[in-house]
Amino acid sequence: MQFVDINGLALHYQIIGGPAHRPVLVFVNSLGTDFRIWRDVLVRLAGDYPLLAYDKRGHGLSDVGSAPYTIDDHVDDLVGLLEHLKIENAVICGLSVGGLIAQGLYARRPDLVRALVLCDTAHKIGTADAWNARIAAVEEAGIESIADAVMERWFTPGFRQADNPALPGYRNMMSRQPANGYTGTCAAIRDADFTEAAARIAVPTLCVVGDQDGATPPDLVLSLARLIPSARYEVIRDAGHIPCVEQPEALTAVIEAFLAMVVSGDAPHG
Repeated sequence: MQFVDINGLALHYQIIGGPAHRPVLVFVNSLGTDFRIWRDVLVRLAGDYPLLAYDKRGHGLSDVGSAPYTIDDHVDDLVGLLEHLKIENAVICGLSVGGLIAQGLYARRPDLVRALVLCDTAHKIGTADAWNARIAAVEEAGIESIADAVMERWFTPGFRQADNPALPGYRNMMSRQPANGYTGTCAAIRDADFTEAAARIAVPTLCVVGDQDGATPPDLVLSLARLIPSARYEVIRDAGHIPCVEQPEALTAVIEAFLAMVVSGDAPHG
């Protein structure tokens, strides 16, 4: 396991080497998960690109720090990690809140970003009332109290079968996150709005979504793609909010096709 002190917090990360002439792919996980959700994508990309995954603050094995957070706090951590590892011109692949962090990174430090993969995310996610209600529910009864409802938004009915041992595993992943790290990131999502900033993204961008996403539905992700000049939009069939878990092969294929255009210089942008 790899850890580093960034902004006074221990961040847990994993870096997998790859061809030095290719951009580093950086994976940012969603709310209530850690970087293990990317495993089946990482194993398919390993050897073709350098890879970096990490647990954002308040999640996985990283420190919680002082919550609630802002998206800027999460961006600060990612900037610090990239600078520590001397990574520039990275392709940032962010899922859900990870996509908000990716957008925040580009707004702050476009010099660090070669391209964006914005997965099951949006320029603004949810309403203040909805996020405040979720925070209150977790503070009152813990993450366990909302876990079943979240699984319905994360995964398709086909995945949520009683005989699928992965379902309780991912439910455990969510329920075992630090409660204040979870609610702290809920507050960050609540207050984040990249509606105006999206129009200024001038790097190749892929917006991708599961066709049965119950958290950031396809129409919402499409609205993000329409805000970003020349963004590419793709839908993953038979997937919910976390296609890297349900359909890793299909998601990897979409990412690989996009990366081929980025590397060749054929990807439209701006």
